[in-house]
Amino acid sequence: MNWQERISLDPKILGGKPVIKGTRLAVEFVIDLLANGWAESEILQNYPRLTHEDIQACLYYASSMLKSEKVYPRSVLQEGL
Repeated sequence: MNWQERISLDPKILGGKPVIKGTRLAVEFVIDLLANGWAESEILQNYPRLTHEDIQACLYYASSMLKSEKVYPRSVLQEGL
């Protein structure tokens, strides 16, 4: 899936956070609902403008961002400090 077809980033909408196109629902909001145990059917019932494809696009967006994330380990702290 090409998440760019369903997710937009516009500095004029929610401060530039990624949102589902045509809505003011942030990708992070949908991911948080899923992380808090909401079933896809519950999300679709409570937000009827959303589609299965929108939710999948949110997951693909999150996956894409995590794959491109660079992690730099901090120095290991000594035990007890």
